[in-house]
Amino acid sequence: MRALAKIENALLAQRGHLFCWVPVCLGIGIGGYYQLPAEPDALIFIAMLVPIGLLYAASRVVRISFAPLLVAICLIGAGAGIAKFRTDHVAGPVLGFRYYGAIEGRVVNIDRSGSDAVRLTLDQVKLERMSSEKTPARVRVSLHGEDETANFNPADIIMTTGHLSPPSGPAEPGGFDFQRHAWFLKIGGVGYTRNPVVRLEAARPSGFKLWVFGQRIALADAVRKQIDGEAGAFAAAIMTGDRSAMSQKTIGNLRATNLAHLLPISGLHMGLLTGFVFAVIRFGLALIPWIALRIPTKKIAAIFSLLIGAAYLALSGGSVATELAYIMVAVMLVAVLLDRRALTLRAVAMAATIVLIIQPEALVGPGFQMSFAATTALVLVFGQMRRFNTQRLPKWARAVLSVVLSSAVAGFATAPFAAAHFNMFAHYGLIANLLSVPLMGLVVMPAAVLAVCFAPIGGWGAGLWLMEKGLLWILYVADRVANIEGGLGHVIAPHAAVLPVLTLGLLWLSLWQGRARFAGLVVAIFAGVLWMQSTRPAVLIADSGGLIGVMGENGRALSRAKGSGFVAGIWLENDGNPVAQDIAAARGGYDVSGRETRVVLGTWKILQVSGKTALSALAGCGGADVLIATVEDQIDSPCQVFDIIALRNTGSLALEVLENGDLKITTASDVAGNRPWNAGKDLAPTGILLTLNSDQE
Repeated sequence: MRALAKIENALLAQRGHLFCWVPVCLGIGIGGYYQLPAEPDALIFIAMLVPIGLLYAASRVVRISFAPLLVAICLIGAGAGIAKFRTDHVAGPVLGFRYYGAIEGRVVNIDRSGSDAVRLTLDQVKLERMSSEKTPARVRVSLHGEDETANFNPADIIMTTGHLSPPSGPAEPGGFDFQRHAWFLKIGGVGYTRNPVVRLEAARPSGFKLWVFGQRIALADAVRKQIDGEAGAFAAAIMTGDRSAMSQKTIGNLRATNLAHLLPISGLHMGLLTGFVFAVIRFGLALIPWIALRIPTKKIAAIFSLLIGAAYLALSGGSVATELAYIMVAVMLVAVLLDRRALTLRAVAMAATIVLIIQPEALVGPGFQMSFAATTALVLVFGQMRRFNTQRLPKWARAVLSVVLSSAVAGFATAPFAAAHFNMFAHYGLIANLLSVPLMGLVVMPAAVLAVCFAPIGGWGAGLWLMEKGLLWILYVADRVANIEGGLGHVIAPHAAVLPVLTLGLLWLSLWQGRARFAGLVVAIFAGVLWMQSTRPAVLIADSGGLIGVMGENGRALSRAKGSGFVAGIWLENDGNPVAQDIAAARGGYDVSGRETRVVLGTWKILQVSGKTALSALAGCGGADVLIATVEDQIDSPCQVFDIIALRNTGSLALEVLENGDLKITTASDVAGNRPWNAGKDLAPTGILLTLNSDQE
């Protein structure tokens, strides 16, 4: 009974702080839904409404101290239901084969691929010899024969001849699932063309979104005409979200110095913009005594800031990061309108709850995780700072302390999530941020606001000139800091359980009231230990069958110096050793003879062959236990075979030798499960295991 009493007292101590746990419980339900090995039927969630309703009803009549536990269970179930509803709501056709032929559609987005190729996202898609019911709602095509985005406008109807294929699965089992990402973007096919693109019909935007998209592209083009080079591309990116003109080198420098958060329109930009507008309007109205004495200038400033932020959200293209930022700012400004304290954990929790209800898939993305990690940490730290009297310090010292502290807190809070998603850690990121972020707030964003305000009368030149100077400094800092020897560290990809455990531990530490909160620190440390014990697969095989990576003493050795560069880069980054592909290929660890590549893993022999000629010349399995083929194997071979047909179903492979000598083969489809975004695949049996006598279980 004493233990029960202690639990009851601990729960009673949380009263007044329970709302902050709402997004946590929703997130547990959403995350649990995405981890399911198979898609649950909608009837299951409908049936869940009854017990959830009974639990909630019970929470109203049981002892008040235990009611939150029942409500938490209800919220977890609601989170899973929201995620299921969202998955079904965005459902659409996905290509089930590789397509080559005519592609026609309307341009709804223009950006660049990782290889710097212009990339068009099309809707109203028409594919040759394909019914409308089976045609994807959207496709994305990289234009390797086109160099200028100015050749295309939003809402153009275009046609070309190109290649399309289903969105690719993870580069390795358990890796980033692009299929799931594309599903929620309603992209059912991705590909490329090297042929000319013909404009069938000039742009005629038929809706608000396309009209705004057109204004966004027009503004980005106008900015780049006024500001040359990378500074102009950077200016267009932070004003409109259009990063299509930025080079991969510049983006790499920003990432290597932990300044990449300056590139997407996120909380920093939205906060600086609305904060600048709020301050200008409030102090401007305060200068007029008749107005200042008769109307609430603070609330008027909040309303105008809300409207300006909404316009910025629409103009930026409405990415997830920008939506997160605006919701967060909107919650705070509404708190001002209601005469409530704006910067509180309740405001952060409200914003997180709204985002998770609207876009539950955002939970698993780095944008959501890093944005709310930074915001939560800043609110907590500056809340504690109120206990200290800093008024004795000079104003300049308080300003410097605020900048240094905010940069340090945000950097430390986002570091584990950035490392987990991008496998890198900027050692001098704090220095780069201290040299850049103040300039972004004091010069760049105010100059951007002034430029837009004076643009209608043709007077935006001064604002853009000032903006250019600030951005040139930021680019200079990024270039110099990125090239400091040893400035960028790399870490191994964590075990799948690390981020959830770490997040729950940190949330417990931040939200729980009482000494028991420090149990969250123990959980976070455990997650760190688990990360340090994470290991990488001994052998990785791409889903094309054309690339093999063997882990050795000096790192992963690749079977090819060229080709499959995207997959190779991901493998090496996840290993924490992102060297050039040709360097990794020179490490050895395999035998190459013509179009055959042989790998020995313990007592197991793996053979990869490329092309029909090499496969037809092979006698049986060529002495191998596992055969990988880039073409279809039409012979019943006496070994475990993964030809191109099987690999399209299984996805990439990871091979490990167990302690008893057996060979375990994990497929990407094993980890991803049978979900709507990879539906149509003939999934391989889970847990392929080759025993020492080559029997399969």
